This record gives sequence, structure tokens and C-alpha cells, in this order.
Amino acid sequence: MRAEMKDGTQVVVHDNGNSGKVSISKFSHLLASQDRDFLLSPTGSQVKVSDLEGKVVGLLFAANWYPPCRGFTQVLVGIYEELKSSVPQFEIVYVSSDEDLDAFNSFYGNMPWLAIPFSDLETKKALSRKYDVEGIPCLILLQPDYGKENDATVRDGVELIYRYGVQAYPFSIERLLQLQHEDKVKLDNQTLVNLLGNQHRNYVLTHTHTGLKQVPVSSLVGKTIGLYFSAEWCVPCAKFTPKLISVYEKIKHELAEKGEEDFEVVLISSDRDQASFDSYYSTMPWLALPFGDPEIKNLVRHFNVQGIPWLVIIGPDGKTITIHGRSLINLYQENAYPFTSAKVEELEKKLEEEAKGLPTLVFHEGHRHNLNLVSDGNGGGPFICCVCDEQGSSWAYQCLQCGYEVHPKCVRAVERDTNSNNNNNVLVDTTTGCA
Repeated sequence: MRAEMKDGTQVVVHDNGNSGKVSISKFSHLLASQDRDFLLSPTGSQVKVSDLEGKVVGLLFAANWYPPCRGFTQVLVGIYEELKSSVPQFEIVYVSSDEDLDAFNSFYGNMPWLAIPFSDLETKKALSRKYDVEGIPCLILLQPDYGKENDATVRDGVELIYRYGVQAYPFSIERLLQLQHEDKVKLDNQTLVNLLGNQHRNYVLTHTHTGLKQVPVSSLVGKTIGLYFSAEWCVPCAKFTPKLISVYEKIKHELAEKGEEDFEVVLISSDRDQASFDSYYSTMPWLALPFGDPEIKNLVRHFNVQGIPWLVIIGPDGKTITIHGRSLINLYQENAYPFTSAKVEELEKKLEEEAKGLPTLVFHEGHRHNLNLVSDGNGGGPFICCVCDEQGSSWAYQCLQCGYEVHPKCVRAVERDTNSNNNNNVLVDTTTGCA
């Protein structure tokens, strides 16, 4: 039986004659085979499946060849080691999708938990089928409390680890509901002061000609604030940051002409050391939280930041306007300000009108197939532009043969040979590339 929590988290309850109980016999049935009653340990020794009795067990479906698996594994190692130091009733079992034994050994060599032997293909396939694993990384969390009626198997372990970390333990439905309630309370009581400040720090940083200066968080109250989650090591950030700087300066200039100072951006850094932070922040004209500030992790969790660059827009009342500021900047540049739903609706209507004048079919420079104009209602939707590598939504030029998509503004249309097949329906556009 499937259930869905209020935030969309998928939960599966498996009935086995005991109303969804997961017992040690269930662990044995899941993880052992006819000729194997053990799991591998990082030291190469064998650990009995029966040793998992009474533990919360995570099944990690992953593979060395897929970068998101490597990234998540690094995060999970830290969570696992922190939990195991104080909670021995937690274990993870690696279910490999590696291509060969060498790849398995290489990837598993970086893991501190147990694993199903690489050679046991049938058990791995059975687990994937049982839990409907459609993509990796995937973390399935099994509860040992088979005597409780509310026992369940939580499917979205990857999202929970990214969002809550060790705070999600023991990954029970009760704990997750408690965390969701706490999140709602924080969201309902959200202010700029309690977002950016704490009992030890009531300021953010700004540049001056003599170095960094403290700016009271209270001085930002009443303004529209962009929280920019970014880092120097992030390749997409390197492309988006100059665009955001340009938009920021245009918005500030337009507001200054009106005698207003109602917009600011605050860097929330994920840099790995102080030197990287200093170097990266020196290129920016806005404010920043201090490097390594403990509030950064709380903000990442609070806004469920799933990757960088990530831009959250906070309104003058201290409430969240949108967590999709990056997409709005890409679509509308400085015109997106103040990022409200009313403003976005206005811009979308304008975009709809402009789209009426676009050619329905273009031949794009560097692509061998015709591109069709699509929108949300006729095959379009959220996408990553193949020219500028930035997010897009609504209108796009899409290749129906291979899925290639570009922003209308990124199209570099060229005229096809008049003798080419199907060229009669191809309209030539002079749209320039991305700014």
C-alpha cells in the first residue's frame, strides 16, 4: 500500500500478514540468498544478515559511473559516520549497479557500510523490482519495529538526507511528520531577522575600500532580498554569477533613479575554505553571510536547496516570494523585479504576446534538425537550454527528433539550402544569442 506525506514524500507500507511489519525474517528474505546469509563489510569480512536485527537499515542503490551517486555518497558517508558514533542501531547496505567488479571495488572502497556481493545479481535485481527503483541514487529506509502498527518503509531517503541530515533519524513516519511540522512553524514565523541572524551574530558583511564591514540585518528589513546560494568551485555558478551581477546593478540603478533602495542580494556561500570565499566574494557587489557561518546549513535545509546556483527571493514582509529566482532571472532579467506572482503573471502574458510573432519552425545554427516552437500547453515545459545551459520554461524551440531545446532568444537561425527537403515550412529568424 502506498501513502504520500504532506510534502509529497513517498512512503510504502508492505503487508506481510502483520500489517506492514518489517521483521528480521524480512531482512533475511530481502538481503540473503539460498547460498549466502552474509553481507560484505569494508574490511572484506563477512557480516551475518541476522546482525541487522533491531536496526534501521538503508538500502543504497547507486553506481560509480553516475556522478550524482558519487556526490550523494560523499554526503551520506558524513551522515552515516556521525550517526554510527552515537547510534549503533543504524546500518546501510550498498546495492550496486556498477558495470564490473573493478568499478564496484573502486566505489565501495570509499564506503564505510555493508554491501551485497557484486556477483549476486539476482538479489540486486529482486530488490530493484520490489522497491520500484527507477533512478539512482535511491535510498530506501527500512524500520525494524515490526511490533508497531505505524511501521513503514520510507522511499525518498536521498531527499531526506539532503534536507534534514542526521536530524531525520530514525527515519520513522513520526519523526518525519515532526520535522515537517517544525518546518511549517518556521515558515509561518519567518522574518528576515531570524533567517539571517542568530544570538551570536546580527549582521551580514559588505565590501568597503578598507575591507569587509558589518551591516546590521535589521537595516535590510522592508526590502526585497535575494539569498544567493553559490560557490567559487561551482561551474554553473561561474556562468550565472556575472548575469546576476548585471541584473542586480540594473535593478539598483533603476531604483536609485526613483530614489528607492529596496533591493539587495546576500551571498550564502558553499565555498570550501576562507581563501576561496574571499576570492569569490571579491567579484560581487552585494552582501554576504560570513564564511562557514552555522546559519548557512539551516538556510540550505529551510529552503530545500537541491543544487547551486540557487536564488531565493524574500519579500519586504520577510516571507518567501519564490525559490526559483534563478529561473526568473534567466527568463526576464531585471524585468523580473520584484519577483512577485503578479509581476510574473504580467511577464508571462507579455511573453505569450511576443511568441505570437515568432516563427513556428526554425533551422538553428549547429543543429541538423528543424526546431519547433513549443509551449507549456503543446509539448513544452521546464528545460535546460542547449545553448546557454540555463533553465527555461514556457516557450522554447524544440527538436522533436532528439529533444534538443533552446530559449527563443538563444536561437541563431540560418537559412537552409532552397533545394533541401521540407524547407518550404522553415522560417528564418534573426534572433540573437543570449546576453
